[in-house]
Amino acid sequence: MATPYRDREIADPVMNIGDERYFEAAGQGKLLLKKCADCGALHHFPRGICPHCLSENVSWVEAKGTGVVYTCSVTRRAGPVPYCIAYVTLDEGVSMMTNIVDCDLDAVKIGQRVKLVFKKTKGGISIPMFAPA
Repeated sequence: MATPYRDREIADPVMNIGDERYFEAAGQGKLLLKKCADCGALHHFPRGICPHCLSENVSWVEAKGTGVVYTCSVTRRAGPVPYCIAYVTLDEGVSMMTNIVDCDLDAVKIGQRVKLVFKKTKGGISIPMFAPA
């Protein structure tokens, strides 16, 4: 059975202090991660303190925007439009929760290569998502 992707209404994200740069970059077609200068670890969702060593010495770095599907599920009952929710492991090694878009949702597979795309929220904010590479 095929479940073709259809655009759906996406709510605006709740902004936390420090999220502005992340969403500004997304509006420019870039996915940002945070990198800790003390332990060297990358993390997503970006925050002001490294979740690995609790250092505040973190800075923004741009991700390549490619990765593989770690796990996924097609959600058919959460609203009027089915969508594919997934964890994608970026080529940088960081995993992020996201949606897989612009494809037959039933064809998405674990280990599949994906590339970064952006979808707009109701308020026009760009949200990073992924499509088959």
